[in-house]
Amino acid sequence: MNDSKPILSVRGLHKSFGALEVLKGVDLDVRPRELVFVIGPSGSGKSTLLRCCNRLEEPGSGSIRVEGVDIMAPGVNINAVRRRIGMVFQQFNLYPHLDALGNVTLALRKVEGKTRAVAETIGRGALARVGLAEKAAAYPNELSGGQQQRVAIARALALEPAILLFDEPTSALDPELVGSVLNVMRELRESGMTMVVVSHEMRFARSAADRVIFMDHGAILEQGLPEKLFNAPDHPRIRDFLASIEH
Repeated sequence: MNDSKPILSVRGLHKSFGALEVLKGVDLDVRPRELVFVIGPSGSGKSTLLRCCNRLEEPGSGSIRVEGVDIMAPGVNINAVRRRIGMVFQQFNLYPHLDALGNVTLALRKVEGKTRAVAETIGRGALARVGLAEKAAAYPNELSGGQQQRVAIARALALEPAILLFDEPTSALDPELVGSVLNVMRELRESGMTMVVVSHEMRFARSAADRVIFMDHGAILEQGLPEKLFNAPDHPRIRDFLASIEH
């Protein structure tokens, strides 16, 4: 893996919801062009970790740096930082009254202040990247779930983030629609996009990830190359988990 400075660097991250400690001192570095896959049982803290990385959830303690900027520091412009951290959710969160192009360009116009013409040029390019150039005028209710998720990915790409975070991007999709979204993610990886993916798509993790992280009970138990973690994990908890989900 390359030796360049991490785009995302997390140290000693703790997060609790009331008496429940969800993250227990997580350390994580993600380097440019790296695809990091985070796996583990439900409730292990995977999604909370992602949401803390752009402060959609407020960490209890620890540090998070994005491109060297401490996003926990007092006075940090969190909205500027979030423009560098794209987020793709399980639910697509598209505006039903806007067509695909309108959904992709809304933040470009309202947050970045770009003219409609400039925003639409960028937006059409983003839709083309996810294979939906011809669906720019389609409304969400005219699109399949897989197409809606690809519009959501295009919306994140349009802001030209340094890193993309995916939180269970295929779990709300019918099985036959999953492949189209994974294909887009694979193409993004090949184009050099830095990504952190929380997902149960183990076959995709095996074939596409640079590194796989296994979380359980709010901590990283093991991380490494996919072939090592899937075929010969050191930790018995990981062997049990993989055995339970393999068909």
